[in-house]
Amino acid sequence: MEPLGRRHFIRTTATLAGATWLTPIGQWLARAADGEAPGALAPKATDASAAQSVIVLWMQGGPSQLESFDPHEGFKIAGGTTKIQTSVKGIYLASGLEQLAEEMGSVSLIRSMMSKEGDHERGTYNIKTGFRPDPTVIHPSLGAVACHELAIGRAEIPRHVSILSSQWPARGGYLGDKWDAFLMDDPAGPVPDTKSYLPQDREKRRLEGLNFVEQSFAKGRSKRVEETLHRETIRGALKMMTSEQLKAFDVSLEPQSVRDLYGDTAFGRGCLAARRLVEAGVRCVEVNLGGWDTHANNHQFCAANLKILDPAFSGLLRDLRQRKLLDKTLVICMGEFGRTPSINPTGGRDHWPSGFSIALAGGGIQGGRVIGETDPEGKDEPKKQVKVADLHSTVFEALGIDHKKVNQTPIGRTVKFSEGDPVRALLDA
Repeated sequence: MEPLGRRHFIRTTATLAGATWLTPIGQWLARAADGEAPGALAPKATDASAAQSVIVLWMQGGPSQLESFDPHEGFKIAGGTTKIQTSVKGIYLASGLEQLAEEMGSVSLIRSMMSKEGDHERGTYNIKTGFRPDPTVIHPSLGAVACHELAIGRAEIPRHVSILSSQWPARGGYLGDKWDAFLMDDPAGPVPDTKSYLPQDREKRRLEGLNFVEQSFAKGRSKRVEETLHRETIRGALKMMTSEQLKAFDVSLEPQSVRDLYGDTAFGRGCLAARRLVEAGVRCVEVNLGGWDTHANNHQFCAANLKILDPAFSGLLRDLRQRKLLDKTLVICMGEFGRTPSINPTGGRDHWPSGFSIALAGGGIQGGRVIGETDPEGKDEPKKQVKVADLHSTVFEALGIDHKKVNQTPIGRTVKFSEGDPVRALLDA
């Protein structure tokens, strides 16, 4: 008989149980079976004072820094964009971020991010992994590293989640695809494929049939059965389907006043779900807001997106603080690059990987600071430039992860988690 792989066996035998959960929860479990059993992910040691979780607010398409975190009111490059004073003297945000401006004491900005990738897919890979695309290795995303390295204990739900999944979701890379993000849509709906639609007696018969297949397969193959972990995986799937932890995805359980804090949008609900998931022990949640690829009508599209981002981002920070979770949760708002200082003939801004902005808050990051400065004339290079690798090293240090740790890829290549240097001004009091 041809050797039967773990994942293939799980996918095949699960159909006998009427397991409609195989997408996407079953896929996550099947991936996990290629390594450790679900619910038994190895805990890692980490700094007790470090952040324990990270929430990535992913602005897909490349948000304009000039209409968000780095306004230059009164200069030609602003194109008419105005600025507002924040709660920290001397720090300004673009108009439209009034609620976030009140949270500036907890937020710091990097206005001099530098990337060498101006293409959407390559730029996304670069800033999500800290490395430029390389045909010889696939690097893990920031969230995958966090889940791999932080102590996560016993899990009944995935510890890496992507909400309103982007075109290029966070991946496990050389760490293994069991560290890929679990994908879901608007939290207003149910978690995909977690309920059986079979009558109870029929489901029972299917599970009995599955058990018969398992027993038949196990005869003379006890070692192979132990290696495939298919029994543990099926049990884990069934446990997940009835787990109380699934309630962490259900934002309808929150009081209306809390839901209103985030705004009545899919992204706002995603941010609320992120808080609930972090509270339940999930290590990394990515929430996606698209619509930032503003090659035309830049100001109009940015204004529309800020109406969604402002209450959601600020509401998330307030809610985390109120629940005493902000110090242990690092929040990052970023996209793959920024937008050109010049406005094109269609009223848009084009791709700009030199001197774009991101915002960070909580989780060991000092608030109320600005790193770097861009030229208000849009001609000179940014001051105090921060490379993408430096951002990753900073985040890893905040999470208590050794960014210089050397890992081995499946083909034996040695790779560090990051080749950058932490931005000390964001970490040191």
